[in-house]
Formats: sequence, C-alpha cells, structure tokens
Amino acid sequence: MKVAPKLIFLFKDADGFGTSISDSLQPNPNSTTLRRLEDSFQLSLERYGIRDRKASGNIVHFVTLLLMQNYEPPVLVCAISEVLASINGESSSIVPTVVLPIIVATPNLKLERKYSTRSDKVSLYGVQIGPETDITRDMVAKTQKPPSSLQIHHEPLACFLQLVRVLKLPTFVLIGQSGQHKFEKDLGEELEMIYQIGELLTSISSLCFLRERITWNPTKTSKEVEEPWRALVPLTFLADLKKSTMLKRKSLYLL
Repeated sequence: MKVAPKLIFLFKDADGFGTSISDSLQPNPNSTTLRRLEDSFQLSLERYGIRDRKASGNIVHFVTLLLMQNYEPPVLVCAISEVLASINGESSSIVPTVVLPIIVATPNLKLERKYSTRSDKVSLYGVQIGPETDITRDMVAKTQKPPSSLQIHHEPLACFLQLVRVLKLPTFVLIGQSGQHKFEKDLGEELEMIYQIGELLTSISSLCFLRERITWNPTKTSKEVEEPWRALVPLTFLADLKKSTMLKRKSLYLL
C-alpha cells in the first residue's frame, strides 16, 4: 500500500468521529496542486485463519488519510495488523509518520482523583510512540501531555499501540474525550474539542478543516468489550508480537 510520509489513521467508529474528520479535511481552496483522490482497499486475513472477512477501508490521497472499517474482536487486531504491515512493507521506500486522532468516552478514562476527567474543560492529550520525527515533535509542542496515571479502556487503541510499537512506526496519538456532559445542550465543548483536533491535523497537512461537515452522535452509554481476541488470536501471531505483557492487561497505560 503506497502512502505519503504523513498518514492520518482513523477508525470508522459508531459515533461518526472518524468519518467526520475524514470528510472535513479538504484541500485548501487556494491550492492549485492538491486535489482529493479517494480509493478503497481490501486486505486478506486468511493468514490469521479468517476467511469470511477482509481488512477494508478508504484511502484519500493528498496526505495520506486512511479511514478503516469498524471491527469487533478478534478480527479487530488482525485487521489493524494487516493494514499497518501493508503500509510498512518491504516494497515501500517510505516509513510514514502515523497520526491517530481518537475519541474516548469519559467512563473509559481512569485518572487519579486530582486529575479528574469530569471537569468543565475538555482535555486533549497527545502521546508520541516510537522514533521521533519532525511531525511528532511539532505535535508534542501543540498538545497536553497526559498524566502518568492515565489509563484508557479502549480496545482499538490498545491493539493499535501494541502493533505500532512492534513495527517501530513513528506515531503520534491525539486523544479527546466524550461523554462528560449529560445534556445535548452541553455538547458544544465536545464539538470544540473535535474542531481543535481538526485544526491540529491541518497544521501538519496543509489542508483546511470544514466545520460544517462534522456529524457527531455520541452514544448515551459506553461499555467496552472484554477483550476476547486476546484468547482467540493464533499463537503464531502472538509470537510475532513477542508475547508482550501488555496483551494480558485490561487497561492501557500510555506512558
């Protein structure tokens, strides 16, 4: 899979965050060289013993922007592995810097009491993983470092971080939170958080962010899956991941 030096990786989540970011990032109207070219991909998962599903999604070629279909465990970890391996394959001369913006429901963020996540101000965290690049350095300077006590219960993020570490891909994760407010009238701050994420992405991509394309439908409740893929993923695949102890945890420590 051919990608640009900058890859924005998105999950097509049920709330519509990934799709909204993908639709909202557009070439600058004043640019005469950039234009939006969309394509789709399908990658076989047969080497994981999965024959009825494929890792699929859309790619927009002006940065690159990748929007991956939503999967449930255990297919989730296999699909992420195949996509990341394909952009980091031996045939590619480019090792991209991967930027993952993601929204996590507040009940799935655990902090010490002094770092309460239920404040009036929405926090936007940034975490660098793997080798440092100009892009990750720039993003670190523009975001808030999460407290060392932060734990995140979020299966797609846990799978993604484990795999980029194994592949040694330079990566930056941009983390926002949703579900802090009980009433629809209070969702303005969450939308502002999404706008901030969009503006940060434009700063590394020379694109513009169209706010009117945002479609945000946060779910009323959120309950994470109990990670059944950890028991079902083939043993050969676990060996490739070097049997990391992180695979045994139900909580993800970022730092």
